[in-house]
Amino acid sequence: VAGIEIAENLPLTARKMQDICVIRSMNSKEGSHPRASFLLHTGNIPTPSVRHPALGSIVAQQLTRTDHDLPAFVKIGAQRRNSSGAGFLGVEYEPFTMQRADAAPRNTELPVAPSRFRRRMGLLNQLESEINIPGLENQVIEQRSLYQEARNLVLSPDMAVFDIQQEPAPMQAAYGESSFGQGCLLARRLVEAGVTFVEIELGNWDTHQDNFARTRELCQQMDRSYAQLLEDLKQRGMLERTLVIWMGEFGRTPRINPRAGRDHYPKAFSLALAGAGVQGGQVIGRTDAGGVEVTERPVGVSDLFQTFCQALRIDADHENMSPIGRPIKVVEGGTPVLEVFG
Repeated sequence: VAGIEIAENLPLTARKMQDICVIRSMNSKEGSHPRASFLLHTGNIPTPSVRHPALGSIVAQQLTRTDHDLPAFVKIGAQRRNSSGAGFLGVEYEPFTMQRADAAPRNTELPVAPSRFRRRMGLLNQLESEINIPGLENQVIEQRSLYQEARNLVLSPDMAVFDIQQEPAPMQAAYGESSFGQGCLLARRLVEAGVTFVEIELGNWDTHQDNFARTRELCQQMDRSYAQLLEDLKQRGMLERTLVIWMGEFGRTPRINPRAGRDHYPKAFSLALAGAGVQGGQVIGRTDAGGVEVTERPVGVSDLFQTFCQALRIDADHENMSPIGRPIKVVEGGTPVLEVFG
């Protein structure tokens, strides 16, 4: 797109800019990985009293289909086990995590014949139905619900969606051989099958040293797979109803440190949005020439989450009740960045 400059390590992404909106004025106050990751996953800073749900869990709660057996929220390549989850929304909206996309989910193969497995599940239900200990009712209900969902999944023909080897060889090659590329291919298959929210993690961007070589290598993994995902969704008529978010928890320092690296920098960073009504081919926000300060259209985390809700037609003011009896909105504060939608 004329007038939009993209890093030299992302040539294929640059060719898709007509579908991508870049926000270059994101900012927050959190510069440590655990706090910033939690903030950009949930829209809230960590607190000891309330465990806020991740965006994926919120979207799953608000938009989940009930006509298939697949999980509503799938995480692929998850590296930080404690980064975020369903929080006070409960186990029903916890992410289904997969370390790898090129293998079936762990513990989904039946240890016995299906008929015997069903008998075992029936016996388990009988045993649990007799539990009548005051104070454990909710735990029993959640446990039974979780087992029922697992039972439905492992017995379902929908399990085939996890097998990316069913894709034609040219399609597999188009996404690339990296773990991230395979994750993007699986994500497309999952969304196409009706999964509500998929998160794919590509780690190791913490380039405190040797920034240039490491970033080049990471971009080679990211560029091809991300561009192919957008192209694939668009060709299948799915991009217009699928929001694709590319972001991290903060940016990197504009200045290079003595180890040829970049450090944590939450004061100004970028992200990319596509699909779901997003107007591509534009850049929102600006920093000064050195990339140090946001100088135009600052976007905070609450603004960003309001924008997600706008794209997905989720009521940002919807209130969930926390375990301590406090009503908590999907998004507290902020206003949608309406320019995103043209």
